Amino acid sequence: MPEEQHIGVMLMTYGSPATLDDMPEYLRNVRGGHPADDDLITEFRRRYELIGGSPLLSITREQAAALAAELTARHPNGPRFKVGVGMRFAPPYIRDALPEIAEGSQQIVGIIMSPQYSPILMRGYVETLRDAVADRYGDALPVAISEDWHMQPAFLDAVAERVREALAMFPADERASIPVLLTAHSMPKRVIANEPNYINHLKETAAAVAERADVTPDQWQFCYQSAGHTPEEWLKPDFADLMPELHAAGKRAVLIAPVQFLADHLEILYDIEIGAREQAERYGIQFARTQSLNTAPRFIQALADVVEATLHRR
Repeated sequence: MPEEQHIGVMLMTYGSPATLDDMPEYLRNVRGGHPADDDLITEFRRRYELIGGSPLLSITREQAAALAAELTARHPNGPRFKVGVGMRFAPPYIRDALPEIAEGSQQIVGIIMSPQYSPILMRGYVETLRDAVADRYGDALPVAISEDWHMQPAFLDAVAERVREALAMFPADERASIPVLLTAHSMPKRVIANEPNYINHLKETAAAVAERADVTPDQWQFCYQSAGHTPEEWLKPDFADLMPELHAAGKRAVLIAPVQFLADHLEILYDIEIGAREQAERYGIQFARTQSLNTAPRFIQALADVVEATLHRR
């Protein structure tokens, strides 16, 4: 009996090396096929070893399972949904993961796991998925891919909930004075010169999260993190630049809250948890960070909303 048709959903994210031995290939992929030098490989091996390896793939698979359950609960009478995971720079690659969700499907929905959309920065995800579907299925299988969802209400609520939870760990009489740094991944200035809306979207997300979390305008600041290992100029300020300023202002604690990252990975577990903590404590500042969204119910609801909106947009 032929399998009942379904809608295939692929969560697409950056990827991470499965083992330390995979580091050279992973960095080569990230660098567009150019091998990384030994010093860079050694440094990234050190970082991944410190965090015990990246949990990105396992968490994204958990998000996929939770999303499938949420979509099924919303549509008890159909359609059915199959949700899979594809990575851009590491296995399971998007192309290789496609058959799992595409066989027997009537539609493919690709969800780029970045709320803020840039046609330049996200082009690789779009082209990879569309080319993979076209090569295997021709024009017979429609494809719809998410674009910008940086102001999606459930997503904003999910991040704001994490901010409120983190602030609640401080004494009640101190919460309103804790500086909140809302961070996003830094980019080279040359890239963003052609994509100003991307930065505007990051800042709009930060402002909306702060408002929802009841963080006053004088309490929070938008900044960058995780600048790359290249000599060119990257966007500022980095959170490292702000620690001496907070110290000089007499601040004794800080909360870091990413507004772009959707799961624990290197940029959270090393750049923030280790790097930012060390920078804060160097200036005598108590460090705290928000918990990642991972499989938070409100965030899974947001993903389901994005899937439905993408379907309706096709």
